[in-house]
Amino acid sequence: MNGALTRNPEAPVRLGIDRIEVDGHAVKPSEKIYLMLNKPRGAVTTASDEQGRSTIYDFLPVAARGPGGQWMAPVGRLDQASEGLLLLTNDSEWAAGITAPETHLDKTYHVQVAAIADVQLLASLRRGVNSRGEVLRVKTALHLRSGEKNSWVEIVLDEGKNRHIRRVFESLGIEVLRLLRVAIGPLVLGTLPKGATRPLTSAEKTSLDRAIAAKSNG
Repeated sequence: MNGALTRNPEAPVRLGIDRIEVDGHAVKPSEKIYLMLNKPRGAVTTASDEQGRSTIYDFLPVAARGPGGQWMAPVGRLDQASEGLLLLTNDSEWAAGITAPETHLDKTYHVQVAAIADVQLLASLRRGVNSRGEVLRVKTALHLRSGEKNSWVEIVLDEGKNRHIRRVFESLGIEVLRLLRVAIGPLVLGTLPKGATRPLTSAEKTSLDRAIAAKSNG
């Protein structure tokens, strides 16, 4: 570093000031990558699975699967049975800002349930339930459409407990048939095909950054 041999891997580095070389080649910061994936139902949010199940990495570009490429990590999780918008990045600091409890970044889901979403059900969702000694609430609950025996409901969460939405409906005795995340803050899944990925646009990245900053400062 700066012309001197350093063997301490924990030696402090001043970014943008210190010159770092390995075997005579300058070390440069990795390019920051931000992807959205439309996660299919059935894929697990892990790098590998001992049961041989499909993972989200089966749907990523080869360069994002490691080694020799830019390893990407998921920002938060979607359980195996859930679908929809999942972010992946190699920017761990940015990912932490999205998942940090204090940001309370809204996450929007479309949920198909085996019940008719009437006024009473929506009120119960907004009021909250007690699940295994833990109070679980949703920020908003809106009826989208109904069939003869089931309904689609839009749920917005500003917190994310483990299996939050499924546990809320479970406490009300209602089966969740499908669960899709369609937005994270201002970022919308849109028409991205199932199993497909694409980079965030600069405008999308900026809008997310502003939303995180506004929540953190609010």
